[in-house]
Amino acid sequence: MTESASPHLSYPRIMVLGVQPGRPPFRIVEIDGQVVGEAKAVTDVLQAAAAFGITVHDLDDPDVVRWVGGDKFTWTVR
Repeated sequence: MTESASPHLSYPRIMVLGVQPGRPPFRIVEIDGQVVGEAKAVTDVLQAAAAFGITVHDLDDPDVVRWVGGDKFTWTVR
């Protein structure tokens, strides 16, 4: 019997989108595919996650958090 290979795509619960211009600049945070707010720092991302019952142990784990348009250190418009 042959099995067809199916690629496994990982979708993290938390998505932090690219930096948006503003005073101060911010990043939009999505949890489970829904926009939940703006983050101006990493602590805002952690607070949003906690509000949805998510404990983040590793901000660099792509299965938990996906950083779009930069990483956890990117908080200014390029």
